[in-house]
Amino acid sequence: MGSILHFGLGNFARAHLLDYTDQAGGWDVIGVSLRSSSVRDGLAKQGFAYDLCVQGQGVKRIEVLKDVLVAPKDREAVFDAIANADIISATVTEKGYHLDADGKLNFQDPAIIADLAGQGPSTLIGFLAYGLANRQKPLTVMSCDNRVENGKVLESAVSDFASAAGLGMNWDAIRFPNSMVDRITPATTDAVRAISGDAMAVPTEAFSEWVIEDNFAGPRPDWPGVQLVDDVAPHEKRKLRMLNGAHSLLAYGGLNRGLTYVHEAAQDPVLRPLVSQLMKDAGTTLPTELQDQVPAYADALILRFENPELAHCLDQIAMDGSQKLPYRFVPTLRETGSAAVVQGMRAWISFCISETAAGRVLNDPLAGEIASSARHSDAVSALLKLVGAEDLAPLIRE
Repeated sequence: MGSILHFGLGNFARAHLLDYTDQAGGWDVIGVSLRSSSVRDGLAKQGFAYDLCVQGQGVKRIEVLKDVLVAPKDREAVFDAIANADIISATVTEKGYHLDADGKLNFQDPAIIADLAGQGPSTLIGFLAYGLANRQKPLTVMSCDNRVENGKVLESAVSDFASAAGLGMNWDAIRFPNSMVDRITPATTDAVRAISGDAMAVPTEAFSEWVIEDNFAGPRPDWPGVQLVDDVAPHEKRKLRMLNGAHSLLAYGGLNRGLTYVHEAAQDPVLRPLVSQLMKDAGTTLPTELQDQVPAYADALILRFENPELAHCLDQIAMDGSQKLPYRFVPTLRETGSAAVVQGMRAWISFCISETAAGRVLNDPLAGEIASSARHSDAVSALLKLVGAEDLAPLIRE
């Protein structure tokens, strides 16, 4: 029997990592919520089991989760779990890594400043650095978030924090494998809850994919269908630039056109050809060994996007754009000058300007900076600077 401690128990984790681990058998998962107790409270009422509603396949009960800790209230219990886990995993979204524009730990971030001040950690990075400082036995720390080289980035952030805090780390015993995860998982709606009869039900699509660097310090579950590879980068690039890039174009373009759901945007006569072109252009940036897969992968993505039963909200994808576009848009734009990606970037800029003008605060860790940039006399350059692409302003304005 092994144990996983998972930070960030949102719908995606419950549809992906927990589903795979439940199928594998022989392992338990303890979840950690870094902020709210709402997920813990809802799951605790039903013994931490919940329904996973898989579109086209039906409902299955996931029972691998044994407890959920709420970090602000259960810090010592979280540290005890860190000391005993075989694997620590995370789905805290891009902003949960508290990085600066160069992809390094942002020591100006208020949450990181507070963690370094010894107020009791509140971030994934703080918990890992303080917790691992007291650990000697082998451990695998696995990011499952949409970041390039997510394991390497997480290791770097924890290392930088530990150095700043004067913490000694037994790095020889810890591994941070890179990984790529894929399963479209919308927010739970009342309709989903009514169908399953479970207030904590999670809706998801039938498709799922998980590619992990074969770099574990100790045991791991026998996850079904997981690809263990020497290099995750090609798979990661394919997903971020094609799937996630297309999703962001649909999100900002669709919201600007008054649409609500991904399937509506995917069928829009203006947006659909742009998405197809974006995926084709992004495909040309992939390694040679993946080139033959691009057409079939793009076709499969369109079918997934068109699925109306998922009811995937565009505003869910649009959140945290400042953290996502440096990986989803900017590399393809730099390498190809893609007209479709230009349109996607313009859609994000228009979205930022229109939301700011309407007095709405964006759901983004740089919401304040976005609002200031959107009001700037040169809003295009100011907003592009936030995603590391100010030099591309002439291309966006053409």
